[in-house]
Amino acid sequence: MDTLRLTFLIPLLSSSLVWSGYLENNQDVLKPEGWTHVGRVDPTEELELTFALKQQNIHLLEERLRLVSDPDSAQYGKYLHLEEIASLVHPSELTQKVVHHWLQSHGIKDCQTVQTQDFLQCTMTAEVAETLLPGSKFHRYTRDSQSVVRSSAPYSVHDDIHQHLDFVGGLHRFPPKGLDPNKASSNRKQKQSKAGIHLGVTPAILRARYNLSASDVGTAGNNSQAVAQFLEQYYSPADLAEFMAMFGRSFKHLSEVDRVVGSQGKGKAGIEASLDVEYIMSTGANISTWVFTNPGRHESQEPFLQWMVLLSNMTDLPWVHTISYGDDEDSLSTAYMMRINTEFMKAGVRGISLLFASGDSGAGCKHLGKGQNCFRPSFPASSPYVTTVGGTSFKNPFKLTYEVTDYISGGGFSNVFKMPEYQASAVDGYLKTVAAALPPQAYFNISGRAYPDMAALSDNYWVVMNRVPIPWVSGTSASTPVVGGMLSLINDQRLLKGLPVLGFLNPRLYKLKGQALFDVTEGCHLGCLDEQVQGNGFCAAPSWDPVTGWGTPNYPELLAVLLAE
Repeated sequence: MDTLRLTFLIPLLSSSLVWSGYLENNQDVLKPEGWTHVGRVDPTEELELTFALKQQNIHLLEERLRLVSDPDSAQYGKYLHLEEIASLVHPSELTQKVVHHWLQSHGIKDCQTVQTQDFLQCTMTAEVAETLLPGSKFHRYTRDSQSVVRSSAPYSVHDDIHQHLDFVGGLHRFPPKGLDPNKASSNRKQKQSKAGIHLGVTPAILRARYNLSASDVGTAGNNSQAVAQFLEQYYSPADLAEFMAMFGRSFKHLSEVDRVVGSQGKGKAGIEASLDVEYIMSTGANISTWVFTNPGRHESQEPFLQWMVLLSNMTDLPWVHTISYGDDEDSLSTAYMMRINTEFMKAGVRGISLLFASGDSGAGCKHLGKGQNCFRPSFPASSPYVTTVGGTSFKNPFKLTYEVTDYISGGGFSNVFKMPEYQASAVDGYLKTVAAALPPQAYFNISGRAYPDMAALSDNYWVVMNRVPIPWVSGTSASTPVVGGMLSLINDQRLLKGLPVLGFLNPRLYKLKGQALFDVTEGCHLGCLDEQVQGNGFCAAPSWDPVTGWGTPNYPELLAVLLAE
């Protein structure tokens, strides 16, 4: 009998029944874009459900994150261990008793928890799951070679239970589509055919642009970094070794990943997985690197949420994680995103730096009907508790010149999360500077969390995949591991000096006010193709902007300012 995984989290609503997906996410249930419906799941097929129990003291957790991340605070860098976080946020005894009794009353006894006790994973048949969550109906869907199990209908949970759970997920969210290497290559070939031959971005080009010397490599024994894969992809050790042999000759480096958490898939390597690993290991050179991967996941498992569960259950983790993953804010329930934000806070309080790609759709565009449009922000890029990385291009594609915006660079303003205090002054400055050129305010939430926070080159990378060098690979999934690798190098130097690692970077980054970064002031990114904005989203400007953030790293200067205690 096949075992499947489903991730359930339950939204907090005031009604007697909680209809997850019906209120906020039902469009994905009824119309899974690009997915083909196969049929109902056999009632005897096993599912693994992950329940997110309601946590305590979230306000104290947020305040602790603010203190340990603010360089002006006496608590700066005084991070908590996982056990300390568990004692702060673990669910109450009542919550644990109610949820366990509810599950046991349905004959569900095969359950596992995590160290923080706020996730509970239980195995049951589809028939039992549909009884546990009235209204749910599990179906199988396929897209390309990918197969998932999701509920085709909303489901309910009684008041007595939902007040002890955050939300139910994994039934309705379909995995977003990853980067298509053929499409990415063909797009860039067309672009280059007009401009002539371009050698493209390699580790040597990045090191020259961002002023990393051959000696800027890791040496600390207690430092590590990681990338996470969620899109049915895996990296190839042979490709990594080939990449380093071709492009890593001028600096000391490692050619092997130290640890893979999860299972590697079979078949060909994925372009995003190859890109992430090759560029975090060539920028954050000679630093121990982990790969979190689960392409061999069960059909009903939500890979991103499973990664979050892992973070809540592993005592020792790398200090920097880069993730090239995102989905439209409006495709996710607010309850789901709020709980994920809490998980991000837990990571930051431990001293972990989470970097997310800002996305490759510019400001995005959502059609509201009757000729009305608005921009479409992406999550987790829009989370106030992660560092979001945008993308740039060289002004002259043939030379090491200054950078301009990459038109695909994701950015904008959250429609869900309010603007955090650490960025309010910077964003206000941008809005005043470009007031006359801003898109109409109906297109964006002027008081929302603004992103990205910084950027790096995202255009025309070389990647080795399936032992073949591939040019013209682009996207913020390239810029994010590059920035992550540089932050790992800075952590390395801080550790050697006996200083704490950087942790959640944003409060310190915004206090620098652009110091030690190359300001990007030219170009706009994509927006809605309509009469009002005519295909443009936001445009770059001096200091911070919602296309490239504060700009791109000038490594030696950034190292100097971030080495200060």
